[in-house]
Amino acid sequence: MIDIFYLPGRVCPTKAIKEIAEKSEKKYTMICLKPEIEWIYLGQERMVQVMEMTGATMVYADHFNKVQGEKEEAWIISEAPVIDYQTGALRDDFDFGAVMLWDTEKLKALVAQMDTEYEFAGLYDLRLRASQFTMHNAQCTIVHIPEYLYYEVETDTRKSGEKLFDYVDPRNRQVQVEMEACVTEHLKRIGAYLEPGKYKELPKADDSYPVTASVIIPCKNRARTIKDAILSALSQKVREGYSFNVIVVDDNSTDGTAEIIEELRITNSKLIHIAQDKTWHAIGGNWNVAIHDPRCGKYAIQLDSDDTYYDETTVQRFIDAFESIHNAQCATQYGMVIGTYRLTNMAGEILPPGVIDHREWTDENGRNNALRINGLGAPRGFYVPLLRTINYPTTKYGEDYAVGIRIARDYPIGRIYDVVYNCRRWEDNSDANCDVVAMNRNNWYKDRLRTFELMARIQN
Repeated sequence: MIDIFYLPGRVCPTKAIKEIAEKSEKKYTMICLKPEIEWIYLGQERMVQVMEMTGATMVYADHFNKVQGEKEEAWIISEAPVIDYQTGALRDDFDFGAVMLWDTEKLKALVAQMDTEYEFAGLYDLRLRASQFTMHNAQCTIVHIPEYLYYEVETDTRKSGEKLFDYVDPRNRQVQVEMEACVTEHLKRIGAYLEPGKYKELPKADDSYPVTASVIIPCKNRARTIKDAILSALSQKVREGYSFNVIVVDDNSTDGTAEIIEELRITNSKLIHIAQDKTWHAIGGNWNVAIHDPRCGKYAIQLDSDDTYYDETTVQRFIDAFESIHNAQCATQYGMVIGTYRLTNMAGEILPPGVIDHREWTDENGRNNALRINGLGAPRGFYVPLLRTINYPTTKYGEDYAVGIRIARDYPIGRIYDVVYNCRRWEDNSDANCDVVAMNRNNWYKDRLRTFELMARIQN
């Protein structure tokens, strides 16, 4: 009933997918991304059963991870649940686990449509085509079975924070180019593609802004790092005719952070301290309070509470980017500008992969490719009259991505490709070492954001 084939991972050529479809003769085709799969009793039978119950094109399941322990015969076993597939699950690193069971007839039909020979994006192309049918069909054709059906050997034992930047590693550039081409064709097929240069006019700014730019620093319990961040912001130099302030929004810190902010505020007139009330705010809510404060400038520039600016020119460089019209795709200013950062430890030493500049971004296709990647970069600057019409979602993860893809739909985004920011990695980063539950929650939310955005783009 099942033909079983092996692929050496998610990155594979179209040729390998076509060979599997051609050779498969049984009703179901199982594609395994790892050779060492151990099934629980009746695990395969359960996958077939769900396939028949749902009429799915492909099913996948939760599993257990096995990691080699210190002793030769010892294995460490852990649960590895995965998340439901959504129409917005467009990132090419979506985790299906190591086993995918396909309906062979539907697999062959999909492969027959694959008209581009990719070197790396073969499997990505296949599963995007499978998900395509869900856009206008109530029946989901890619089905997650929330049951632990097999064991797989996990060889990548890095912490979540160490894996976070794999998708922008310059060593993977050729892979990323193909993945972008693949997702772009998918967006065209489903009616969600955005053509270059078609933008809305930015809202007009009045003359009520007290300063040109505001550095926004949301924080909670950052006594160890908040002083570095604030002093970095206050050290900025802007040219004559421009001005800035620093707005720090403290969300009920209990570790002395608020006291540090107050101590600095007393001696620095540019520093504004907003103390939040006891209701729910998260990072997104803290940003909303800052940008709607009457003391906020015309431009708002991000600085996380555990990071610093690269040098004293960062704020001016953002102002210059916003006030220049140099986008070949349209004669308008940017609604958002994103800089380049370098990864460092707390001592300022460079961490791999080093400089993150998101050079995969192009004026022509960046806003389409933004739905494939899991982040747009940092630091982020915003044209406040626009941001006040959009606002941040009140969440503590993915809030910046939500705003970025929303702006990208209708307004141009600029880039600064020189380093302007130090992203400092340490044990207390919110994404430094997430467990599988937290990672799944974060990934599910970003997939959900992409689902919302796809719906909006298709309707338009």
